[in-house]
Amino acid sequence: MDHFHYKEGQLFAEEVALRDVADTYGTPTFVYSRATLERHANAYINSFKTMSGLVCFSVKALSNISILKTLKKSGCGFDIVSGGELHRALLAGADPKKIIFSGVGKSKEEMAAGIEANILSFNVESKQELQRLSEVAAANKRTAPVAIRFNPNVDAGVHEFTKTGRESDKFGVSIEAAMDLVKECFKNDSLNLVGLTCHIGSQIMELKGFQDAAKQALELLVELDKLNINLDFIDMGGGLGVNYVDEKTIQPSELIQCYEKIFANRNERLILEPGRSISANAGIMLTKVEYKKESFLIADAAMNDLLRPALYDAHHNVWPVVKNENVSSVNLVGPICETGDFIAKNINIAASAGDLLAVRTVGAYGFVMSSNYNSRPRAAEIIVDKDKFYLIRKREDYSSLTALEEGLDDQI
Repeated sequence: MDHFHYKEGQLFAEEVALRDVADTYGTPTFVYSRATLERHANAYINSFKTMSGLVCFSVKALSNISILKTLKKSGCGFDIVSGGELHRALLAGADPKKIIFSGVGKSKEEMAAGIEANILSFNVESKQELQRLSEVAAANKRTAPVAIRFNPNVDAGVHEFTKTGRESDKFGVSIEAAMDLVKECFKNDSLNLVGLTCHIGSQIMELKGFQDAAKQALELLVELDKLNINLDFIDMGGGLGVNYVDEKTIQPSELIQCYEKIFANRNERLILEPGRSISANAGIMLTKVEYKKESFLIADAAMNDLLRPALYDAHHNVWPVVKNENVSSVNLVGPICETGDFIAKNINIAASAGDLLAVRTVGAYGFVMSSNYNSRPRAAEIIVDKDKFYLIRKREDYSSLTALEEGLDDQI
């Protein structure tokens, strides 16, 4: 459920007419519903019944500081994958003990920053990374908290690029290697083993993959019990799918109930890393039709604003901001000089030059994947709160595009 709906033929976000947002801040613009973000976060937080739980929102899905502040107030921690995301989470006031640092390529500088911030855990994905973390912690005269990411060899998800739990993927280590890394932690005074973690992919629409991974995690936990090793948490990652165009989805409560059944009588906390399932349906992108050319609607938004259709062949519903009649099948494309610059293909909609459209379900991997390709300034971001709306990221201008280059050629 989200909070985008029509009133008397006009599209609203909560109690704000989206035409008013476009009139005030122009297009293309990303618009987020605070009520939807809070509702989806609470759908996770309130579903824990028999286990102590922590929801760490995946910052890579939507990293605007104002959004992170909203989710922090709802009770979320954060899953980060870079030093930049750590910086954002801390600026948003995150409790460091609710931050977990994932990712296969952490630099020494990023590790040092996480140690200095006193984060909950580094999710370690290789022997080499564990060694580097040990060296960085020792150099800083600190102990680094570690969770070992194992790869369960589970094939789950829709697109090849979003599957992360197979043997052939770059993420995590085998179960055998995970046990070796556990033992390495106990030999090293600079490392403190606090958890076990895995993540099998994204946009997953059935429970089986999650169940298979959790059963393997349980087997690992039982092996650790034999070694008298007690952990703070088991982190099962994210990956729950959302409804883009009529998909049947799993509810957070179903997922958590499944985990609580498998991990019954365990003492570890259960950590989840949802991103898409919290933020995707909380965001839309407003765009204006510049031209109608035969079967093409040429909009002012492009693949640099929303990359998912070009990158993943992803489908997004498109709604008119003001309902019209005379619906026809069209392709919504942008002005970038690439044939792959499309936002939606073969959609049935009534629109002409000057009309406003809302591209739905862009609150995850929308703005965060945008770029300046074709030297296009990135869009503004807005958050709606009941009957008010607020600018949370200014639209870039041409000076933004060149600010880091100007004056440097004076040295040549």
